Amino acid sequence: MQYGLQLFSVRDFTEKDLGGTVQKVAEMGYGLVEFAGFFGHSAEEVKKMLDANGLKASGTHSGADGLLPSNIGESIRYHKAIGCENYIIPGHDLSDSVKIDGFVELVNQAQPILAAEGIKLHYHNHSHEFFPNNDGQIIHEELQKRTSILFEIDTFWAFNAGLDPVELLEKLKDRIGVIHLKDGFKGGEGTSLGQGEAPVKEVLKKAKELGFTVVVESEGLSPDGLSESKRCIDFLKEVDGVL
Repeated sequence: MQYGLQLFSVRDFTEKDLGGTVQKVAEMGYGLVEFAGFFGHSAEEVKKMLDANGLKASGTHSGADGLLPSNIGESIRYHKAIGCENYIIPGHDLSDSVKIDGFVELVNQAQPILAAEGIKLHYHNHSHEFFPNNDGQIIHEELQKRTSILFEIDTFWAFNAGLDPVELLEKLKDRIGVIHLKDGFKGGEGTSLGQGEAPVKEVLKKAKELGFTVVVESEGLSPDGLSESKRCIDFLKEVDGVL
């Protein structure tokens, strides 16, 4: 199975040397990368980095501002130029009903425009989307009901919120194409895969069963992002034959 890496995991290297970092990620054995910024590089430069290392862009974490009418055309052009079919909003301020209303309107307008160009729109959760906001709304439930946006479920943040991430993947399986596989301890401390208390193996087994793209994210930077990411892919290679 091909695994992806969310490049936020190696954020201590990407801003200084995106191309060199992408190369090192490929050498570890990752086949996909999910971008967390492009640091001034053109789409053409990014595509060359990917092609030179036999990688594909599984997605980008790109802000909701990129969906505004004044920006969506360039967002589409960039994603198509790097061969990326998944535009993933990494989070948004949805702390009250007015903000949710505005966001729902924006994504409901943007989603069909992206879809017509072969690009899927996703929302990536943290933990707070599963708790009441300032107006008592459960953000994730509002997005489930009021949009047809897809969900990139961050399985650690769901676990941190007290949910069973395996059950969540099953419940929302028709709205999911990509997940974040992540480990850590309740309270928000992230670790490399296999070093925390999240049910990583069970999540991976369910993701394989449902055919989701699995993207690793490791936030600890211990002692640096490349070391974290290497431990994660080594863990996956070890358990792959068992699950």
